[in-house]
Amino acid sequence: MKPIQLPPLKSDQLQQLNDLYRKTRDPRLRTRAQIILLAAEKQLTAEQIGDIVRLSDQAVRKWLKRYLAEGLEGLKDRPRAGTPQKVTSAYLEKLEAAVRRRPRSLELPFSMWTLQRLTDYLAEETGIRVEAETVRIHLKKLGIVLSRPQHKVSSPDPDYAVKKRRLKPSGIT
Repeated sequence: MKPIQLPPLKSDQLQQLNDLYRKTRDPRLRTRAQIILLAAEKQLTAEQIGDIVRLSDQAVRKWLKRYLAEGLEGLKDRPRAGTPQKVTSAYLEKLEAAVRRRPRSLELPFSMWTLQRLTDYLAEETGIRVEAETVRIHLKKLGIVLSRPQHKVSSPDPDYAVKKRRLKPSGIT
């Protein structure tokens, strides 16, 4: 198969590729930038690059061709067919707004959110029904974790602490 030769890249093109390689959080995009950098800077063949990045030489050629045809944009994933996302930006805004409020302030009959309660509430509000795990994943992206409630037994009795100590078995701490 005829080797693909990259023309000499300008310093700004190399800098863009280097920035993409170093700063992207997408590992697939990083690998694709690495493929182009290895071909441009080290003049390696598709087979040699494939050994380094653990891809087939055909895959390496594909990304070299896409880069030659489209530049940096060619390294990004193209949209794929499939079911559109259920969760919209409006849904996420309502999710964050709801979880930051107490359920009683929304006139709900409970005091604490659980994933299922939050899922049910949002399904009523938005008309979008998703799994509780989907809600948990989106909450995690927002930096919010719903944890189990910590139940404390307390009493308005001023002598409660003394009485509680008296009831504890002596051998258990």
